[in-house]
Amino acid sequence: MANSAQARKRARQADKNRAHNMALRSRMRTAAKKVINAIESGDKETAVAAFKAAEPVIDGSVTKGLIHKNKAARDKSRMNAKIKAMSA
Repeated sequence: MANSAQARKRARQADKNRAHNMALRSRMRTAAKKVINAIESGDKETAVAAFKAAEPVIDGSVTKGLIHKNKAARDKSRMNAKIKAMSA
């Protein structure tokens, strides 16, 4: 248990930040799952629309420090490659 006022405040901030980060991470994962589900269903138009909606969410996770920029680039690249492979 935090004893000093500073430690109590830090504990409150940590709880608040953890909840915020969990919400952002959940939003990012949900957007990615929508793209993957659309790809697996075989509907290219829905997949493209879901990917366009997921891109800013993933990029926003990078600017907020939730994920590394290379992970975001890798995830977007893989999704885009799967979408492009649908038409071939």
